[in-house]
Amino acid sequence: MAEPVTQLPVLDQDGHLQDHQCWTPEIAVAMAALDGVELTEPQIQILLLLRRFYVAFDHAPMTRPLIAYLRQNGLPDTSNTGLMAQFQTGKVARTLARYAGLPKPPNCL
Repeated sequence: MAEPVTQLPVLDQDGHLQDHQCWTPEIAVAMAALDGVELTEPQIQILLLLRRFYVAFDHAPMTRPLIAYLRQNGLPDTSNTGLMAQFQTGKVARTLARYAGLPKPPNCL
């Protein structure tokens, strides 16, 4: 990865990037660090797949479609419990969308 991010881009009221196009893996690392999470390369790959989903379907996925998409794209052992443990969160879709620089998924509180 490149240089660490010293200042995050502008966030919306929910803590998501206002402009998803300014996202970089380094921004993801910085956002996760605010939550006490240290991202690994496999986790960055998951975030990149999430961004691919967003481009294809024009919205961030909820948890079930996210897991199905990850499984279809080479991560067959993906589960909600596994993602919760890997990203240290109980709100998988919302947290992963935030780290991926995407808007909050529909129906997330």
